[in-house]
Amino acid sequence: MYKNYFSLIVIATLVLSCATGKKALQKGDYFSAVTKAVERLKSDPDNKKAVQVLSEGYPLAIKWSQEELDLALTSNGLFKWGVAVEMMQQVNHLSDLIRTTPAARKIIPNPKSYSSELNMALEKAAEERYNAGLVELDQNTRETARFAFDHFFIANELIPGFKDVIQKMEISKEIATLKVIVEAVTVNTRKYKLSSEFFYNQVFEFLNNRYPKEGFVNFLSPQQAETNKIERPDYIVRMEFFDFSVGNLTRNEKEEEVKKTVEINIQDTTKVEYKIYSAKLKTYTDKVVSGGQLNFKIVDSNSNDLLRDNLIPGSFTWVNDYAIFAGDIEALNEKQVQITKRKVVPLPPEQDLFIEFTKPIYNQLTGELNSFFRRYR
Repeated sequence: MYKNYFSLIVIATLVLSCATGKKALQKGDYFSAVTKAVERLKSDPDNKKAVQVLSEGYPLAIKWSQEELDLALTSNGLFKWGVAVEMMQQVNHLSDLIRTTPAARKIIPNPKSYSSELNMALEKAAEERYNAGLVELDQNTRETARFAFDHFFIANELIPGFKDVIQKMEISKEIATLKVIVEAVTVNTRKYKLSSEFFYNQVFEFLNNRYPKEGFVNFLSPQQAETNKIERPDYIVRMEFFDFSVGNLTRNEKEEEVKKTVEINIQDTTKVEYKIYSAKLKTYTDKVVSGGQLNFKIVDSNSNDLLRDNLIPGSFTWVNDYAIFAGDIEALNEKQVQITKRKVVPLPPEQDLFIEFTKPIYNQLTGELNSFFRRYR
C-alpha cells in the first residue's frame, strides 16, 4: 500500500513539473509555455520553474508574435488580415490569463493587448473574406458557391452581420446545395403496402439524419419538391420492390430411435449393471422463407444519365423447431429435451416477414446512398 502511495506521489510530481511549460519553452512554443506556466501559478504561486518560464517566455512570445504580424501584413497573402487577427487574439488571450492570475501579474504587471488594432484587423479580415466570397459567387457554379459560402461564413464569424453577408450566405447555399428527389414506388398489393411504406420512411429518415438541411445535400419527396417548386432537381433516386415472395411455409419431419446406456451401481456391492433407455423422437421443423429484390436507381436530372442501377436482394427465414417422443425421457440428451418442450406457434404476420427480409436490403441501400452522396456534404 505504502509503495503504491509513493508511486502516485512520484507520478503526480512528474506531471506537475511538466505542466510548468519548461519543455514547451525549450522547443520554442512560446504561447504554450507561457499558458502552462500561468496555469501552474494559479495553483502554486511560488513555483520557481513556472516563474522562470513566465519571465523568460512572455517577452519571447510577444517578440515572436510581432514578427509574425509584420511578416503577414507585408506579404501578398490573400487572407493576411485573418492571420493578423489570429495573432492579436493569441496575445490578448495571454494578457487576460496573466491579468486574472495574481502571481503572474506580479511578474508581468502590464501585459500587452490589442484593442483598436484588433477592431481594425477584424474589419479588414471580414472585408477580405467577403470580397473572396463575391469572386467565387460570381462564377455561379455549385462548387464555387460552396467556396463562397465558406468565405461569407467566416466573414460573419469575424463581424456578425457584416454588410449583407447573411443574404449572401443564403444565396450561395441555395446554389451550392444538391437537391435530390427520392421516389419510392409503393407495393400495389394492400397486404404489403404499409410494410413497403415503413421501409421507405426508414430510408428517408436515414437520409435526413445523415444529411440535415444545414448541409449541402437536401433529400425531398416528390410532394416536398412540388411544395418547394423545385422543377429540376440535380438527382433522382428511384426505389421499387419487385420479384418478392412472403410466407412460403415448409415443414420437415424427422423420426429417430434414440438410446442411452447408463451404469448402475448395485448397493453395498462392487458390481455394476447397465440399463438401456430408449425412445422414439419425432422432430418437426417449420420454416417460412421470405425474400425479394429492390431496384435502386440514381438518375442525373440534367443529363438524364443513369448513374446507378442496382438490384439489392434480401431474404429472411423464420424457423420453429419442436418435437414429441414416446418412451424414456432419460434416453434424450439435453438439447432434445429442450426441443420437446417447445410447441407449435402461429406463423408471423406476412407484413412482419416483409419487413424482416427488407432489413439486409436497407443496410446495403443506405450504405450505397451514403457512398454516393457523401462527397457533396
